Amino acid sequence: MRKTIAATALTLSMTAAEAQPVPEAVGQVSPALQNYMTEDLNGRIWTDASLSQRDRSLVTLAALITRHEPEGLPAMAEQALDAGLTAAEISETVTHLAFYTGMGNATAAAEALAPVFAEHGISPEDLPVANPDLLPLDEEADDARATRLDGIYGNVSPGTLENTTNILFRDLWLRPDLAPRDRSLVTVAALIAAGQPEQMTFHLNRAMDNGLTQDEAGAVLAHLAFYAGWPRVFSALPVAKEVFENRQN
Repeated sequence: MRKTIAATALTLSMTAAEAQPVPEAVGQVSPALQNYMTEDLNGRIWTDASLSQRDRSLVTLAALITRHEPEGLPAMAEQALDAGLTAAEISETVTHLAFYTGMGNATAAAEALAPVFAEHGISPEDLPVANPDLLPLDEEADDARATRLDGIYGNVSPGTLENTTNILFRDLWLRPDLAPRDRSLVTVAALIAAGQPEQMTFHLNRAMDNGLTQDEAGAVLAHLAFYAGWPRVFSALPVAKEVFENRQN
């Protein structure tokens, strides 16, 4: 049986690494929603060990950026830092998602996060540089990817394919301050949050190639149901199911 709202008040005092604070306005408008957020989101989802606090913070940042919800980013960034994400990793997440959710969403995220960075004494000099030494490129695999796309879309938009190869896969994805697994993780989270599961197959496979386990991937879906809504997660479930089954065969 669910606890009463009064009985759950203690949960609101959990540390940032354990739960997100529930705004007072939520209880004023919808005590039922406050209870769901306290009991289910904070009380069960955020404390579920199938996905680390750090990864949950990263996935939530990706969802908020994708859904253009900058008002939630400062508190989430504080929680992410407490959970072990570095300022460099948060910075790279914003940069990465500019290409998967749009420059406007990333700009709004930067504006929301700037005061948090300032409060923590994080300056641009502490963050990843524009042109770092890149990680090694798997040229054979990337040539195969580029050739496959060129065969499908080469006569539709050559510029898109050129930028995909040169900017995304031979630059952005090789930046060293966000691990390949984490880049894949935020990309998958963004695709789910944006309601674009048709793009998931490649990126979920890549995430699992980069170290994301099936249990962790399933936990990402359960987590994002609360941030992107059940319909978007259920649209993504068939894609995840197919990826999991194909990898087992």
